[in-house]
Amino acid sequence: MVFAVVTPGLWRTPGLRRFFHEGVAFRPRQHVDAVLGWGDKPSSIKARAWAARRHLPFLSVEDGFLRSIHPGRSRQGLLSLVVDDLGIYYDAHHPSRLEQYIAQGDASAAERDAGARAMQLVLQHRLSKYNHMGELQLPSSTPGKPRVLVVDQTEGDLSLLRGGASADTFARMIAVALADHPAAEIWIKTHPDVLSGKRRGHYEQCRLDSRVHFLAQECCPLSLLTQMDHVYVATSHMGFEALMVGKPVTCFGLPWYAGWGLTHDVHPEAARLALRRGGKRNVVDLFVAAYIQYTRYIHPVTGESASIFDVIKWLACNKAIEQEGRAPTYCVGMSLWKRATVMPFLAASTIRSLRHLSPDKLSRLPQDSTIALWGDRHAGLIARARARGLTVLQMEDGFVRSAGLGSDLHAPLSLAIDPHGVHYDPKSASKLEQLLSTSTVNHDDAARGRRIRESLVRNGIDKYNLDHATTPVLPAQALGRRIILVIGQVEDDASVRIGSTLVKGNDALIAVTRRANPDAWLIYKSHPDVEAGNRIGSLKPASETLADQIITEASLGACLVLADEVHVMTSLSGFEALLRGKVVHCYGAPFYAGWGLTTDHFPLPRRQRRLTLDELVFVALCLYPRYRLPGVEGFCSVEDVVDWLAKRKGARRGRTGESWLVRQGRKAGHLAHSVLQHARYV
Repeated sequence: MVFAVVTPGLWRTPGLRRFFHEGVAFRPRQHVDAVLGWGDKPSSIKARAWAARRHLPFLSVEDGFLRSIHPGRSRQGLLSLVVDDLGIYYDAHHPSRLEQYIAQGDASAAERDAGARAMQLVLQHRLSKYNHMGELQLPSSTPGKPRVLVVDQTEGDLSLLRGGASADTFARMIAVALADHPAAEIWIKTHPDVLSGKRRGHYEQCRLDSRVHFLAQECCPLSLLTQMDHVYVATSHMGFEALMVGKPVTCFGLPWYAGWGLTHDVHPEAARLALRRGGKRNVVDLFVAAYIQYTRYIHPVTGESASIFDVIKWLACNKAIEQEGRAPTYCVGMSLWKRATVMPFLAASTIRSLRHLSPDKLSRLPQDSTIALWGDRHAGLIARARARGLTVLQMEDGFVRSAGLGSDLHAPLSLAIDPHGVHYDPKSASKLEQLLSTSTVNHDDAARGRRIRESLVRNGIDKYNLDHATTPVLPAQALGRRIILVIGQVEDDASVRIGSTLVKGNDALIAVTRRANPDAWLIYKSHPDVEAGNRIGSLKPASETLADQIITEASLGACLVLADEVHVMTSLSGFEALLRGKVVHCYGAPFYAGWGLTTDHFPLPRRQRRLTLDELVFVALCLYPRYRLPGVEGFCSVEDVVDWLAKRKGARRGRTGESWLVRQGRKAGHLAHSVLQHARYV
C-alpha cells in the first residue's frame, strides 16, 4: 500500500515514514491507497478534501500514548503513533477505531497478558506521553486530610472541543471539587505548555478558595497521581493514568476512557455515550486496546517496527539517565578527545570542562554540582568534593567497548559511570559491587543474562573486537598437558596499580602461575594496546622463558578456545573466559571475582554473595554501564551494541588488516570529529 501526505507539516514530522513500511509519498501523482492527516486539526481539512476528491480512504494519525522523552521535534522522532480509519480517539461525537477495539473486547489471551505486563512496567518506571519531567514530592499534608487533583488543560485544545468541554467546564469542575471535598487540599495541575508560555490555561487568573494550591511546575504525572485521593479532569489523558494507579476519577468531558464504568461521568451526554460504547470494561481492557491494539511502535535504535516492550525498555533507560543528569556537570582534567567521547554519556543539561579545579574554585561551585573524572585520577579532588557533599562520577570504559582500541582513538560504545568509586578498586564499594551484592535478579533477568552471554560467545564479541589475521594452534608437545592462558595487561593501567597489589605486573603474573603449575603448558597473550605499541607492558626476556608459547596477532576468543584455565590479575579477559565456561584464577580484584565463580588469590571479604554466571552477566552488562551507538539518539541496550558489533564484524570478515597509514588517517578523522563533538556539548 502507498499512503499520501498532502500537508507539509505532517510530511516533516520526524520518523513518520518509519510507521508505514508500505510507503509514504508527498502529494503523489501515482496511485495511492489512502491519505494521512494529523488527527482532527484544521490542517487535516485539506487532506480530507484531497482524499474525498479521489474517493480514497482517510486515516487520522496522532502521537501515541508513549511518545518520546522530550516533547516537540527531535532527531529521535516519534516512538509510537496511533492510526485510525474511523475517526480519532479524542472525538466523542463519532466512533473511533479505539472505541471499537474496547467495545469488541476481543483481545486474545496473549494480548491481555502482554497488556497487564506492559501496564505494570509503565507504572513501575512511571512512563507517560513525554518522559523528561522529574519526580515530585508534595509537602507533607495534615494526617487524614485528603488531596484532590484538578487537571487544567490549554485553551483551544482539540480534545476539549471534540470531548464536549469548554471554559465553563473548568469553572464547574473546581467548584464541584471544592464542594465534594470540604476538608481536602485541592491542587490544580497547570499544563506544561502554559508553564512554558506557549499556551494559556483556564485557571491562570482565577482567585480561588484558600484551600486551592497551584502546581506551577513540570513533574512526572504518575509521581503526582500516586499522592492524590481523587482526580477531576475534563478530557486529559491524566485521567486514564489516574485509573491505572487506582484513583477515583470524575470526568467533566467525554474522553476516550469515559463511559466504560470506570469513571464518574457528569457530562450531560455521558449516559448517551455509555449506551453507544455498550458495556463495562476494566483498566486492563482499556490499556490493551489503547496501548497495544490501537498503537504502532518503532524501535528507537533500529527504526523498525517494534513492540511496546521495546519502547518501554528504551524510555525507562533514557528517563532514568536523564533524571540523573539534571545537575550542572564539570569534566575535570580530560583531554579534548576524552571530553568529546564521554560528554554524550553524561546526559547532563549543562556540561563544562576544566583543566584543573582548585580547592578555592571547588568551594564556589553550586551545591548541586557534579564532578566528572576519568578513573581514579585526582584522588585529592575526589575526597574534597565528596566532603562537600558533591556528586563525583568516576568513569571508565565499559565491558563491551568498541570496534577497535581506545588508544587508536576508537570512540567507546559503552562507559561505566560510577558515583561511588571505580569497579576495579577493592577499597571502594563501587556501584557495580553494590549492584552485585544487593540486586534482585528474577528469572526473566537471568534468562536475559543467558541470552546475552550466548550472543557474545556466538559472535565472538569482546571488549575491543579487533580484526586478527592469525589463528593460534597448539604444537605437538602441548598435547596431553593442561593448557593455561596467562593474560598480560597494560602495566601502568589503574586497574593493575590499584586492583592487583599482590601480583604487580605481567612478569610477576607469569612467574606465580608457573610456580603453581610447573607441568602445565603456559600460553602468554599480551594486551592489544601493548601489541600495538601504544602502551607499556612487554615481558622481560627472562619472563618470556617461563612461557611455553607466546601468542600475538590473534583474537582473545581464539586463544580462549585453546585454554583449560585462564590466569589474570584484573583483566576483563577473565570475565570473557567465564562466559566461555573456562576455569579462571584471579590474582587481583576484578569486578567478577569474589562471587563464587572464580578461584581467588586476592582476599575480597565484602563479597559474600554467591551468584550464578547469568546473574553476574545481567547485573554487570545490563544494569551498570551506559551504551550509545554512532548516529543514534539516546542510550541503548547492551543487546543493541552486541548486534551492531556482530553486523560490523560480519561486514569486515575476510578483509585484511589496516596499514599504518590508514590507521593514522582514521585517527585524524576521529580527532577532527571529537572537536565537533566537544563544540556541541560545551
